[in-house]
Amino acid sequence: MRKNYSTLFCFLLFFFLNCKLLNAQQSQDSTSQKSGTGLPGKTPTIKEKGDFKSNAIKEYNEAYYVLNRVNKSIGLPPNNVNFQTPQATLEYFIVSSRENDYKKAAYALNLNLLPSNLSHKDAALLAEKLYFVINQRVKLNWDDLPDRPDGQIDIQTSTNKAVAGNPRRSIVFGEVELDGIDYVLRLQRVKYKDYGAFWLISPNTVENIDALYKVYGPRKLDRMMPGWARIKLWNMPVWKFVGALLLILLCYYIGKLFSFYLKKFLNKSKKRWIQNISDKLTTPAGVAIGVLSFYLLLNNLISFAGSFATTLYAILLIVVIGSVTWFFMRMVDSFMLYVAENKIGDTTMEENSEARKMLTYISVARRIVTFIVIIFGASVILSQFRSLEKLGISLMASAGVATVILGIAAQSTLGNIIAGIQIAITKPARIGDTVIIDDNWGYVEDIRFTYMVVRTWDWRRIVVPLKQVISNSFENWSMTSAHQIRPISIYADYRIDVKKVRKKFKEILETKESWDEKKPPVVQVVDTTEKSIQIRFLCSAKDAIEAWDLHCELREELVSYISSLEDGQFLATSRVRVQEFPSHNSKQ
Repeated sequence: MRKNYSTLFCFLLFFFLNCKLLNAQQSQDSTSQKSGTGLPGKTPTIKEKGDFKSNAIKEYNEAYYVLNRVNKSIGLPPNNVNFQTPQATLEYFIVSSRENDYKKAAYALNLNLLPSNLSHKDAALLAEKLYFVINQRVKLNWDDLPDRPDGQIDIQTSTNKAVAGNPRRSIVFGEVELDGIDYVLRLQRVKYKDYGAFWLISPNTVENIDALYKVYGPRKLDRMMPGWARIKLWNMPVWKFVGALLLILLCYYIGKLFSFYLKKFLNKSKKRWIQNISDKLTTPAGVAIGVLSFYLLLNNLISFAGSFATTLYAILLIVVIGSVTWFFMRMVDSFMLYVAENKIGDTTMEENSEARKMLTYISVARRIVTFIVIIFGASVILSQFRSLEKLGISLMASAGVATVILGIAAQSTLGNIIAGIQIAITKPARIGDTVIIDDNWGYVEDIRFTYMVVRTWDWRRIVVPLKQVISNSFENWSMTSAHQIRPISIYADYRIDVKKVRKKFKEILETKESWDEKKPPVVQVVDTTEKSIQIRFLCSAKDAIEAWDLHCELREELVSYISSLEDGQFLATSRVRVQEFPSHNSKQ
């Protein structure tokens, strides 16, 4: 009871805190453009109405864009500013922003797509917003940014000679997602009047700063925290780590609470299968809800920055998708197990071929569906990372070699998986079948992704690759019917009365309950040797186990019967003829 009260308290605390934060956020965004904590509000800096000029691009040159105006509202950058290379421009913007001198940083922006009456204060605000987004979501790779005016990357050669290349007038320095689309941040090389060509952050990037900041700007708690609470540890405010730990604790109880009430709800269901799978579903469901809650709360309440944020959100995304995938795997797995255990007949009875066929279908389908869910979850995770897309593009160049390597490396595994599908369709072996593989007699206990488990009569397990089942021949004693006829061979003397033995065999067999009477008793002399004759006795039973036990009993009683006939004189006997020669004394 105390545990339930604590979880309920945490849930109410979360609801109350979220409402308070929402009200505080609305109040701050509506009253001021700049919050008391020094962070810009999410109100757009650029109004929809303004004095917009025509396209500033006068000419498209191979090496730069020729402009008829540059930043009329704030003017050209000071003469001491170096914008000659892409790396120098971006470095100037980042360094000025770190020093909180956003008016200087604004000189690195191309404002030509914005109203000409834009104030220097508004331009500085745009620079601050862009810096926050870059610091929050963009991982800058300075090695990929050219430090040459023509935008080329210096390439070292063994002869130490320059490598000629076409100049570049546009450079990508980052990517973020905006409205489901990967948005590219660019630097552009421009030329104005008689000034030399220089680099600025592109106007298309600048006009989307407000939209990017609205999505990736400061979260609710970022705006609520006063200045004294922003003590930093590892260049990160300590309160963010404390807040993240509290959110983890809160989401843990949210997951436990959801799991508890979900189990309670499922157990009240009148459907038995729902009650049976409740225990297996509640744990992954609770984990999925807890992790998803933490991801959403952290994304809405606390903003981490830099490479730490990139790593953190990537890990959280993997955990969220992984937990949801785990839930669906358990749901499919639990449902199919329930069907296998409760809706299929007794597969231990070999004559129940329909039940064994259905169990085989379910066993293979269960693993195929699980495999598909895992592949789908992995593909969703990989699709969330743009860096992996670039990796995929680079690998396309060597796709032929990669395909050959993959084919060779995975030939055995993929072959076994495909063989499992073939087995499910063609049914050469089903779960519960009696088989002889490599002179081992046993029963098919399970058919998995890549192998089949055969349980021998002495409880050993033989693991057989599915490719071997498809490719090699083996005996299946219950493929069409569990009914089986087995021979009993006994050697006896030539003088035995076979008719008398045949009559006795029929009498003995009629007393056995294991005899299924589908095959009448048969007694035949099938072979002769120099010492004896071979008599074969045939009868049937419902399955291999019954046939084995029946024939062992019959063999024992037949041997006893033949041994008792005239004190065993009809048993197989080796005869030796002894010839007596007359003695030497008798001749005399």
